[in-house]
Amino acid sequence: MIRIFNTYFPLRLLVLGATELCLVCVAFVVAAVFHSGNLASFVLSKEGRFGKMALVIAILFVCMYYLDLYEPELLKTRVGMFVRLIQAVGALVILLAVLYRAYPKAQLDRDILISGLLLVLLFLVSWRKVYFWAIDSLNLVQSVIVVDEGGFAAALNEEVMSRPGLGFTMVGYVSDEPESAGELPYMGTPDRLFDLVEHNSISRIVIGMRDRRGKLPSEDLLILKSRGITVQDATDFYESIADKVYLDSPRVNSLLFSSGFRISRTKTFYKRATSFLFSFFGLVITLPVMALAAIAVRLDSEGPVILRQDRVGKDGKIFKMYKFRTMVRDADRSAYHLPAQARDPRITRVGYWLRRTRIDELPQLYNILRGDMSFIGPRPFVPSQEQRLAEQIPLYRRRWLVKPGATGWAQIKRGYCVSLEDNIDKLAYDLYYIKNLSVGLDLLIFAQTLKTLMFGRGSQ
Repeated sequence: MIRIFNTYFPLRLLVLGATELCLVCVAFVVAAVFHSGNLASFVLSKEGRFGKMALVIAILFVCMYYLDLYEPELLKTRVGMFVRLIQAVGALVILLAVLYRAYPKAQLDRDILISGLLLVLLFLVSWRKVYFWAIDSLNLVQSVIVVDEGGFAAALNEEVMSRPGLGFTMVGYVSDEPESAGELPYMGTPDRLFDLVEHNSISRIVIGMRDRRGKLPSEDLLILKSRGITVQDATDFYESIADKVYLDSPRVNSLLFSSGFRISRTKTFYKRATSFLFSFFGLVITLPVMALAAIAVRLDSEGPVILRQDRVGKDGKIFKMYKFRTMVRDADRSAYHLPAQARDPRITRVGYWLRRTRIDELPQLYNILRGDMSFIGPRPFVPSQEQRLAEQIPLYRRRWLVKPGATGWAQIKRGYCVSLEDNIDKLAYDLYYIKNLSVGLDLLIFAQTLKTLMFGRGSQ
């Protein structure tokens, strides 16, 4: 796993992306040299071909990203991968047609473009077959052993098993006393760690003991580390594979001593400045759309066009959040606001389409402009729901350390929450975001949110 944008990416996918970038560049250079006659003619060309080719390549990789060709799940299933490659090239052609129509000077020579795209398809399809064959044949998997009690070891094993594309396999765990760890076998006490690593070809040791004083074989670990074995803290390993913090109550104090959770004045200023600018321009651009949506809501059913609800913001303060009404009047008469379900009878005909397109959330731009919310942050809930969850879930009030957002890490990682367990899991994602808050992570969330909006995923 490689840490970029304050989050972790599978090394396999990064290698795949880097090699494919090189292959795509080679494909267009070969096409350009072929149609230019020789390499010198291409290099000395004053038509700005390098810039035009770079633009085509950048758009191609955006299309590949939005068609999920770099999703970790791809390493597990690979279903429809080659069809998606063709779709990515097709989407590129459509986007280039629009771009070249608007800006003819950006157009790359037609012969070079066509030849380059044919070579791109040939190179990428061939390379992906070779790449995945190599992964399967060479068995490039890191063997992991956990030094911890069974409960946490089982949680780590569950996350690793659900993500086989990451390239890890759990061998077992060692602990002072055997505990239930599901399918993960108990392999003995920590003093046997050196022999276990040698005999089982372990490449990563994950340390998660709550009380490590005098119990860790420190000298053995130093020797193993000097031999190239990775020694990693269990909570860091968990976050790197799960993209969320571990919320087992006896371990929550470890968050106090971990890196992150520092909301500096610089970060606060950055969040407010970017939110203000984007919300201002967003309101100007989407005003015609919101006007049409308001008319449609008014004509479709009785009740107010704009729904005003109390929500919990930063530091637990209450604010009014604005949305287009998508349900029948008085759909939430009860004190407990039920989340929308699939085929929810409370949702109106127009409301269904507003939810599918996320247009119902456009009035939140006003909340962002006012400073009640940021573009990116934990999702705000109604006070009654927040209070109930805060009483039941440890650390829940830590969600209020930052302003809530229209989108966020938990929203793109999970769907709607119904049960208490759902909300605990969503809190784990929210705390991961707060812990790792950065410009890079916000950009990643923004890109993923655009993908969600484009394909209508997760709406109810």
